[in-house]
Order: sequence, then C-alpha cells, then structure tokens
Amino acid sequence: MTLAVLCLHLLVTGVLLPRRLAGSARLQARPAAGAVLWLALMASFAVALLLTAHHALEPFAHRPAGLLGLFGPFGRPLPAEPAGPGLPHTHDWWLLAVGGALFAALVTAVGLRTGRARRRHRAVLDVVGVPDRRRGVLVLEHARPAVYCLPGRRPRVVLSRGALRLLDERQLAAAVAHEHGHIHGRHHLFRLPADTFALLFGPLPLARLGRSEVALLLEMAADDAALEQVSRSELAAALCVLATSGPGSGSADPGGGGEALAVASTGVLARVRRLGRPGAGRRRTVWRFGVSVLPLLPYLLVCAPHP
Repeated sequence: MTLAVLCLHLLVTGVLLPRRLAGSARLQARPAAGAVLWLALMASFAVALLLTAHHALEPFAHRPAGLLGLFGPFGRPLPAEPAGPGLPHTHDWWLLAVGGALFAALVTAVGLRTGRARRRHRAVLDVVGVPDRRRGVLVLEHARPAVYCLPGRRPRVVLSRGALRLLDERQLAAAVAHEHGHIHGRHHLFRLPADTFALLFGPLPLARLGRSEVALLLEMAADDAALEQVSRSELAAALCVLATSGPGSGSADPGGGGEALAVASTGVLARVRRLGRPGAGRRRTVWRFGVSVLPLLPYLLVCAPHP
C-alpha cells in the first residue's frame, strides 16, 4: 500500500500535473508564485522518489505511519504490514537529509560553472562595452539587436547598438526595466534548481515542462517589475519589435550566462497576450501554505509519526 501511494504521487507530480499546469493562466497571473509552485513540485517528486526507492528495497522493514497509517480506506486504520522486525518511519528523515545534501551539492556545482561563465563574459564586456551612465547600461558595438543582463554580485545590463537604433526611448526604458526586474528579483537563483532538475530527469514531463515554464514565468515576473516604470503598451511594443527584428534576433545573450528579454523560446506571444489582460489579484494565504507543504507531502503521507 505504501509503495502504491508513493508511485501514484510520482505519476501525478511527474507526469499528470505538469501537463495540466503548463501554460496555466492562473499561474501566469502570479508568475513568481507560479515559478515557486513548479519548484515545489520538483522537490515533492524528488522526496517521493527517495522514499519509493527506500521502501522498494525494504518493503517490510517499517510499520505504517504518517497519514497513510493513521487513516485507511473509508476512515478505517490500515492493517499492519507483514510481521517481522520493524522500525518506525521517523528514521526515514535521514533519506531526505542525504538526498537534499546531494541535490544542493549538484545545484552548487551547476551554479559555480554558470558563475564562471558569467565572470568571463563580464570581463569581456568591461573591456569592449561603452558605459551609458544615463541609462545605467553597457553598450556593445554590435548590429544585432540585443538586450540582456548578467546577474550576480556585479550585475550588468547590456544593450547592443542595434537595439539602440531599433527601439525608441520608451521602449528602451521598458527593456532596461525588465532586465533590472531580473536582477532585483534574483531570478537566476530560481532557474538554478529547475535547470539542475532538468539535467537529472530530462525526459520527464516535470523536468522538461518545468524548466521552460519556470523560465517563462520569471520573464513574466520581470515584465511585472518593469510595469512599475513603463506602460503595458510600451513593454509589449519593445517585446514585439525585438522579437520580429530578424531571423534569430531579439534580446539574445551572445555571451552566455545572461537573462534574456525577448527571445522566441521565452514565449513572447504569451507575454504580449498577458500584458493585454487585467492585473493579477492578491496572493492568498492558502496558496502559500499549499506550496510550503507540497515538498513534504510524500513524507507526511507515509513516514511522519502519528499518535
């Protein structure tokens, strides 16, 4: 029974929910919270996978616990598992600690590699870029329209000469405000765990869709930050101009390690459509509670102690 519940949880979080949530207008209405929900789903899947592997290797080593042990079908207590020496499920916490430590180490390794690429790119930009102190950006002498940022301890917002020629002043202000939204929101830290999860579970719908959805939702969150300084029409115009400025053009990151504004892969059409909709409502406490509990749900179902 324990294994069946865990496998069902893996199916729901790894396959069914991602396909249902991809492109959800409700998540796009609160993009930062939506990105956190995707990360919580990934954490919940990882916890369930660890517990499933453990219970598959030792199916009869533990007594029923958690909500599964407290309430069986129709509210009746579940029958005890086959007799034999059993350990309380509370001992399973070490699995989460070890798994969390390993994943954190992998995220750190990916982050260090990305950080090295950003530092190299930043060093090149500081040599070839021309500071524009009025806008607070670096200008590259490049004909291809590009607007992007390099996050980190010493962030940079970069414009190409092609973008300066292509966009008017208000559109440039919208593009720069968007990139500052990425920097101030520390969106690169949200993308790291999603990218690492996709590296581990590439073909899984949760990994494949989650990575792209987190990237899109963070773009929308940066759009919302830009709307504090510019209008929706100005930002939408900047997106459309950059996205249609030529094959493969748009706000690219030619050096790697940056957060892009308007590339086709980041859902320009979805973002422009969203800018035409009314603003998002307020976040609800129940939403925050659900996102907080989701990563520990498999543990609470089958392992947490109960009276």
